[in-house]
Amino acid sequence: MDIAVIIPVLNEQKALAVLLPELLSSFGFEELIIVDGGSWDQTTDVARTICQSAPDVHTQIINGPRGRASQMNAGAALAKSDILVFLHADTQLPRNARQVVTQAMDDQGCVGGRFDVRFPQDTGYAWMVSRLMNLRSRWSGISTGDQTMFVRRSVFEELGGFANIPLMEDIEFSRRLKRVGPIAALRAKVVTSFRRWDQHGPLRTIVRMWILRAWYWLGWDPRRLQQYYDTVR
Repeated sequence: MDIAVIIPVLNEQKALAVLLPELLSSFGFEELIIVDGGSWDQTTDVARTICQSAPDVHTQIINGPRGRASQMNAGAALAKSDILVFLHADTQLPRNARQVVTQAMDDQGCVGGRFDVRFPQDTGYAWMVSRLMNLRSRWSGISTGDQTMFVRRSVFEELGGFANIPLMEDIEFSRRLKRVGPIAALRAKVVTSFRRWDQHGPLRTIVRMWILRAWYWLGWDPRRLQQYYDTVR
């Protein structure tokens, strides 16, 4: 089955310079779609330069309305592949990513899935946070964008894609997705940046994220929650 990787970006020139060369050369994905939300650095220039070196992969770099949900929806609308993988620019896939995604989706009842996650320095607070994230996700069936979600394109279209909200779009979509069918909780780990935790402190970040999610579960509008959510790049 064909796989499209969709990457929403905003001022991610440094992250893409690390991510794209390996992603294009080592994984064998059929499509790569990068959706820029209005970067004012060299994000799109870096992406174009690197993508030109991989003619065997069908790559597209487009501009979309700012907001991760809108950008991912815009990328998905262009994809032709059977499976959509939504990857953050600061996240590295495991070398066997294509194999484990394909194996999971060979089960025709499985509608999508996600990876386990770890941080580059897999010790101390970082080790604890990643393990708690994975346990929480496996227990609840809810996935987050940091875990690199994937889904059948037909199911994504049936569900209408991500809700056009500025925050919690991954959790909102995951809740709807798990009602459609089983979600694969892969043991293979993506490695994602610890930059938010580093900048704001692990304990403070944990408390803030749990408070935001609690407010979301209690029905607060994600647009209201956005003012409490700091963006770190």
